[in-house]
Amino acid sequence: MDFIAFLKTQFIVHLLIGFVFVVSGLIINFIQLCTLVLWPINKQLYRRVNCRLAYSLWSQLVMLLEWWSGTECTLFSDEATVKTFGKEHVIIILNHNFEIDFLCGWTMTERFGVLGSSKVLAKRELLYVPLIGWTWYFLEIVFCKRKWEEDRDTVIEGLKRLSDYPEYMWFLLYCEGTRFTETKHRISMEVAESKGLPKLKYHLLPRTKGFTTAVQCLRGTVSAVYDVTLNFRGNKNPSLLGILYGKKYEADMCVRRFPLEDIPQDEKEAANWLHKLYQEKDALQEMYNQEGIFPGKKFKPPRRPWTLLNFLFWATVLLSPLFTFGFGVFASGSPLLILAFLGLVGAASFGVRRLIGVTEIEKGSSYGNQEFKKKE
Repeated sequence: MDFIAFLKTQFIVHLLIGFVFVVSGLIINFIQLCTLVLWPINKQLYRRVNCRLAYSLWSQLVMLLEWWSGTECTLFSDEATVKTFGKEHVIIILNHNFEIDFLCGWTMTERFGVLGSSKVLAKRELLYVPLIGWTWYFLEIVFCKRKWEEDRDTVIEGLKRLSDYPEYMWFLLYCEGTRFTETKHRISMEVAESKGLPKLKYHLLPRTKGFTTAVQCLRGTVSAVYDVTLNFRGNKNPSLLGILYGKKYEADMCVRRFPLEDIPQDEKEAANWLHKLYQEKDALQEMYNQEGIFPGKKFKPPRRPWTLLNFLFWATVLLSPLFTFGFGVFASGSPLLILAFLGLVGAASFGVRRLIGVTEIEKGSSYGNQEFKKKE
């Protein structure tokens, strides 16, 4: 076990994992490009194929969380709610405080069979990020500039296009719009005070336009809203780099189900409903900080082997020729070939590090610092 722990800290191992993810991702993106010919012939077949292609990529990240780092995810909910998981279209509302909050969400979607069809309302900048944005494009992810005047028509059109989606989907909304930082929180609470809204201690003021629009456009398709409040035991603040180094975390997720018919249809009333929800989320965080536990019954959905098997498949396919090629380069004794190979390794390392940087809080957008001061 000590040797395995040692391997998890080695840069060359991280580089090989990154190589498998990047190259398999590019192959998957190419296959997705080829599937575009299916769209005019059979749109639903196109969607089902792309759900599985996306699963093959995203499950590699879930594998790192579940099998590589051994991170545990515990649900706090009720049996009736858990029985609906993976059996209906839903909107997910998740707090945005951690670098790997999306990954904890993905591990739950994987365990309930909806990872490939999971959706998100994403910032448009991510569309241009290789692998991540490209895969999302083929999955019909809704991208926005986070300027409602420019986004309105695009978001509405994108949401309505999902109304006949053939696979059960979990549509993720980060209603806070950006990750929590102390600076953003201070500005957000200034806005709350100016609007006469109760101040939040652990969340930013939710931005209601995306939520109310999603509810309106997906009404009749989506059955419920799942409110998810995430925290980590021991007051840990995990990172994707920590996961890559094999650090184990313990995540707790409080999940509450709200049938869509219980959410007001009127836009203003729906916005008020969302503000009340975030006040309740704040109370849940306060309870967790004081007692170290969320209310509700504990559930630990078992991890499935498919993420590990998928990664082993890609590793076998891609690392064998890489090792053969690398051995051939060094065996040739050519300084030029060796330098070129090392340059390629360096470029790959830089590319992997840049992809990881997308998740880092300190490298997040300044959206909350400026946009909270503007009228929604």
